[in-house]
Amino acid sequence: MKQLKVLVLLTGLICISFASFGQVKALDKLEVLYDQGHYKMVLRKANRLLDQPDYDYSYKPEFYKSLALFQLADQGLWAEFHPKALQEARELFSVVIASPEGIKVFNTHLNHVSQLKRDLVKKALAYKAEGKQAKFDEIQQILFGLFDRIPDLDVPGEINAPVVDAPEIRETAATSQEREAIVKYAKKQLGVPYKWSGVDVDGFDCSGFTSYVMKEFKVSLSRRAEDQYNSSTKVKQKNAQKGDLVFFNNGSGISHVGIVISAKGEPLTMIHASSSKGVIVTNIEDSEYWLKRLYAIGTYVKGE
Repeated sequence: MKQLKVLVLLTGLICISFASFGQVKALDKLEVLYDQGHYKMVLRKANRLLDQPDYDYSYKPEFYKSLALFQLADQGLWAEFHPKALQEARELFSVVIASPEGIKVFNTHLNHVSQLKRDLVKKALAYKAEGKQAKFDEIQQILFGLFDRIPDLDVPGEINAPVVDAPEIRETAATSQEREAIVKYAKKQLGVPYKWSGVDVDGFDCSGFTSYVMKEFKVSLSRRAEDQYNSSTKVKQKNAQKGDLVFFNNGSGISHVGIVISAKGEPLTMIHASSSKGVIVTNIEDSEYWLKRLYAIGTYVKGE
């Protein structure tokens, strides 16, 4: 009788082991197919796994489904029949990185996330070259909102090239007062959360924040960071002052904007709408991430 119990126990353990192996194999298959560029197959298999409660313990199906959707979102007829693919990809990706278990999957497969970031930058550059402004803007917001802290891979595109030949603006008592007022008003927004396309105190994105602050001083800014850069008066980095705007480039164009709150000659510091923490203050020169992407300083404060 004792031998029979042992046999039953061993049989049970073997069955559990095979079941676990089958689950791991099915999940690993997603990674292999994604590596091979079979994004539609990844999507189909991920959907099947998500319908099976046995796989609820892992965020791998959600993770690879989101990556596949990002890749498929601009592919011909498939994209035409799935116009909400990017939205679904963003939502799934956000679910993964919001969970402790999802973060484990994310960190284990960070190489795929970095490669996806590179591919998205290339897509943005292509849209820009084709004049597809809305598509370009959407990818830029995704890159900043979800991929801003992902390690970069080498991508073709614009390089960090701060303006060096801008004339110095003569300051007056009035402009100095305006600069102080801009910073004071901007700091009143500290702690406001980040919100995709947000333009008010319910939540800001980066350019929504700068346009909201500058509107208080009768300066009407475009909603796009790139347009804010294009229409600004350029300033040498060494001459940056409170109330100027500071622009960043992720390789595909202007991807972020903040407001300078440091005085001329002080370490360059900005207040901005961060995708992870909302409106915060950041010392650019102490941050390898921001310093690497620093592109230019522009101003809307009119001196003499």
